[in-house]
Amino acid sequence: MQYGGNTSCLEIRCGPHVLILDGGTGLRPFDLSCQDQGAFDADVFFTHTHLDHICGWPYFTRLLEAETTLTVWCGHLSPDHTIEEVLGGLLREPFMPVQGDRLRAALTYRNFKGGETLEPRPGVVLRTAPLNHPQGATGYRVEYGGKSICYITDTEHKPDALDANVLALIEGADLVIYDSTYTEEEFPKFVNWGHSTWQEGVRLCDAAGAKTLVVFHHDPGHDDSFMDGIAADVERARPGSVVAREGMTLIP
Repeated sequence: MQYGGNTSCLEIRCGPHVLILDGGTGLRPFDLSCQDQGAFDADVFFTHTHLDHICGWPYFTRLLEAETTLTVWCGHLSPDHTIEEVLGGLLREPFMPVQGDRLRAALTYRNFKGGETLEPRPGVVLRTAPLNHPQGATGYRVEYGGKSICYITDTEHKPDALDANVLALIEGADLVIYDSTYTEEEFPKFVNWGHSTWQEGVRLCDAAGAKTLVVFHHDPGHDDSFMDGIAADVERARPGSVVAREGMTLIP
């Protein structure tokens, strides 16, 4: 009730440019927040296409409007799949009454490989890296106006070493939004599930000289009381860190 129950979706504003990271159920409240903005032009970046990160797509009403322009990016898929194919599969019988041929938005799809550097808009740079998750995932570092925000979810760490891909991506970053699904005590029960801990986020940020850690991707089995305990523990371990809440706005 306090921390929120929607699945992953972030909005990043880089001056006039709108970036949407992942399209979980949180895409719907974002959709409602921009209903009165008229023509809508944005880039959508998916970390991966597991259902909890794409299930808001069929309910994104901007897709039905001809004044919408979206460029959709994804970096983890094998050559057997494309992001257009995966998202199109959600708008198909028998899953949805609204089929893909009803979409009126101008859609462009971009498949890339984790590790590439992307420049979707003037002055906006996204550095990317592959993450350790079943079927793969992509981490992002968004750079604009001398500031940097890193979005590192879903990923599983190795207990004996810090992830070199993640370290390189988050070095000196202003904000690091990190997969903190489990606590360190819980983690051994969930090895190979593809998620990490807030404690690992602390270690990574300390090693990389990053500024603010944002604890993200909470286990839905953690209620508000449990999350309050995590927030207190995180503050003691790395003062100034933030536990993500639905609707939260951060300015790096």
